[in-house]
Amino acid sequence: MLKFYFHPTPNPMKVALFLEESGLPYELIPVDTLKGEQHLPAFRQINPNGKLPAIDDNGTVVFDSNAILLYLAEKTTSFLGQPEDRGALLSWLMFIATGLGPFSGQSVHFQRMAPEPIPYAINRYRREAERHYAILDAHLKNREFMVGNSYTIVDMAAWGWIDRVAMVLDDKALQRFPNLARWFKHIDSRPAVGRARAVGKDVQFKSERDEVALRALFPQNFTH
Repeated sequence: MLKFYFHPTPNPMKVALFLEESGLPYELIPVDTLKGEQHLPAFRQINPNGKLPAIDDNGTVVFDSNAILLYLAEKTTSFLGQPEDRGALLSWLMFIATGLGPFSGQSVHFQRMAPEPIPYAINRYRREAERHYAILDAHLKNREFMVGNSYTIVDMAAWGWIDRVAMVLDDKALQRFPNLARWFKHIDSRPAVGRARAVGKDVQFKSERDEVALRALFPQNFTH
């Protein structure tokens, strides 16, 4: 059975959504990143980068959420759009992988996690996140889905991060991006989204952002 290494953060949630949409059976393996379990040797054998999510599909290991989405979509021949959509699907999937995701994450970090405010960093990453939102908003004008005329892994990938808009920007930010807001409401109403949100709810993940958590999340900030 497919093993799904999970923590309830945006990138693993994309994969949770795919699994719930597809009905693929899987074994949930919680990895508590605030306890530092992502640095344990056993998990580093799965993902040398020490990040979530990852999967082990009967010996085939895949890490990075967007790679996992593409792998699972190809495995199941689902949520890939039409053949003529292939170029757009890959382009927008990589846009999320290299743009929306990382810049949203850094926006959260410098606004909410950094030990002291750095105005330049806060401005840079927040404005870049807003720029990515604006690109998606323009793309979604008169469109129901991100790619072609059907729901694909690109919608799942974008949903994982747009779902955290209140952390990335603010809780009213989507009002400034009406096409993106309409799209998000449509995707967020899918029954599988509710099931994805329930994944791992019975696991007692650490929530305290104490020194142990900060050392686990940002070991490069500590010299000893």
